[in-house]
Amino acid sequence: MTKNVHVGFCAAVFVLLFLATCFAGCTSQTTTPPVTAPAAATTTAAPQTLLIATTTSLYDTKLLDYLQPMFEKKYNVQLKITSQGTGKAIELAQRGDADVLLVHSPGQELVFMKNGYGLNRRSFASNSFVIVSPANDPAGIKDMTPEMAMTTLLLKGTNKMAGVFFVSRGDGSGTHSAEKTVWSKAGYNYTTQVQKSGNWYIEAGKGMGETLQMASEKGAYTLADEGTFLAYKNNLNLVPVVSKGASLLNIYSVMAVYNDKQPADKIQMANNFINFLIDPQTQKDIGTFGVDKYGKSLFIPMSVEVPTATAGWVGDYSTPAIAIAPAPAVTTAPVTTAAPAASTK
Repeated sequence: MTKNVHVGFCAAVFVLLFLATCFAGCTSQTTTPPVTAPAAATTTAAPQTLLIATTTSLYDTKLLDYLQPMFEKKYNVQLKITSQGTGKAIELAQRGDADVLLVHSPGQELVFMKNGYGLNRRSFASNSFVIVSPANDPAGIKDMTPEMAMTTLLLKGTNKMAGVFFVSRGDGSGTHSAEKTVWSKAGYNYTTQVQKSGNWYIEAGKGMGETLQMASEKGAYTLADEGTFLAYKNNLNLVPVVSKGASLLNIYSVMAVYNDKQPADKIQMANNFINFLIDPQTQKDIGTFGVDKYGKSLFIPMSVEVPTATAGWVGDYSTPAIAIAPAPAVTTAPVTTAAPAASTK
């Protein structure tokens, strides 16, 4: 009897232990490993923008289209380019609606700089203006000097010689300014003796490409920058007849826009663009632009040839642009004369 009780007691203990073990297994919590937040994705800063006011000739020739991706990749800057005549581009810059001015009218540029609207003017390329005409050259001006050619056109045009018409940009552009310079050197007052001299003289009020197309359609003469003429010549019934002469020199320069509201970082970014244009590699790229398509470069970089021009027309072309504000004016303290010492006598 005692033995059976003992065996039963042991069995009961065993069963209780077994049940306790099963219960613990059923109610134990499963440990979940901590969740690690994924690493933040690496993002590239959005590019800043730089607004460039430039001439139609640089747009029509597509030089800026060619250079734009090179600069944007190097500096992570997005260029926004607006093209119009130099006069309009300068007005835009003077209002503070552009960060960079890139034009080809040295006289207007020097006034712009003198009036405090610009910094770090640098010349980066040149080419020539050309007088183009229908192939039969009705006025017979081929190979004349620019001044003699324009004089001949005026005389024959005002005398209503058949086929003699001249289409002017008439838009205050660098090309229009160059035309007026030729008239002045020929001894004429543009406003009183040329502009309203008859139906032979037509003011287009358009960009260079459109002016060339108008001249071609009318069988007229016009003055164009050589780069744009080469870019359009396959679609024109025009040929160059006058291409030599000091007054036909065409210089392209760039400058940072300055005003008291222009942020320093924008001016520095503009300086980067200026330095990009005069960089040896970019100068080399400018020198080969157009050769494959036109048989010659549309522009001559300053690293190849620096033209001889009127004083001040060719800007610095090698010194890096670093100024972010005009140099302070140098003032000379007034000289004062010491009063004579009082007599002790």
